[in-house]
Amino acid sequence: MATSGPIIYSFANSTEVSSALGKYVAKASAEAIHRHGRFTVALSGGSLPKTLAAAIKDDSSIQWSKWHVFFADERCVPLDHEDSNYLLAKKELFDHVDIPDAQIYTINESLVDQVEKASEDYQNTLRKVFASKTEVMFPVFDLILLGIGPDGHTCSLFPGHPLLEEQYEWVAPIEDSPKPPPKRITLTLPVLNHCHAAAFVVTGDNKKDVVPKILEEKSNLPAQLVKPTHGQVVWFFDDAASGNLKIKPQEFKL
Repeated sequence: MATSGPIIYSFANSTEVSSALGKYVAKASAEAIHRHGRFTVALSGGSLPKTLAAAIKDDSSIQWSKWHVFFADERCVPLDHEDSNYLLAKKELFDHVDIPDAQIYTINESLVDQVEKASEDYQNTLRKVFASKTEVMFPVFDLILLGIGPDGHTCSLFPGHPLLEEQYEWVAPIEDSPKPPPKRITLTLPVLNHCHAAAFVVTGDNKKDVVPKILEEKSNLPAQLVKPTHGQVVWFFDDAASGNLKIKPQEFKL
C-alpha cells in the first residue's frame, strides 16, 4: 500500500539541512545494504550534490563500496562540461569517497549528440543493474534524491510537458527543455514512483512560492506527481524555502 503522505522537515539554514540529509542518507544506505547487499541511489544536479556531500563525505560508517550511483537526469554534454551533473557530483562527492568507478553510472559520452540513443543506452545500463537476473517492469531504487525548480519541475520533467504522460520507458530523452541546455535524458515518473524512498532537498527563498502549490494545492506540477506506490516521500527544506507553507514541519528524528 502507498504510504500516507509526505514527511516534511524544515531547518534554519542549509548547514542544518546538510546535517539532517546526511544522517538520513547514511541510514537509508545501511538499511538497503542490510536488505540486499547494495545501495542504489539516483542523484539530481543543482545544489543537491553539494548539500549532500557537506555532511556525508566524511562519514566513516558508510559502506561506499556497496553504493551504485545513477543520475535522475543528465544534460547531454561531455562529462567534463560545466553543465554536467556528473561533474558536479564528482567534485563534491565522488572525489572524496571510495565508490568504485564501475558503480557510478554516467551518460555515454559518445552519444551526447544523439539524445534518443543516449536515453536508450542509459535505460540499458539500468536494465543491466536492476534486471540482469529477472525481468522487471521498473527498477526499484533504494533512494532517489530530487530537487525542484521555481516552476515545480523535478528531474527534467517540466510542467505541461508530454513526458509527464510516459508510462513504459525507464529513461526518456528531452530535446526542448525550457531550462538550458535543451537536450537531456531523465528518469520517468513511473521510475520515480516505484522507488523505495524519494527525498526532495529544497533550499532558498526563490522556491517558497511554488512549495505550497506542490504540497498544499492540486497543481499537478511534476514534483507533486512523485508519489511512490510502495515508498515514502521526504522533504528537506530550509526555512527560507518552506516559509509560505501552512503545514507544520515535523521534528527531525530517525
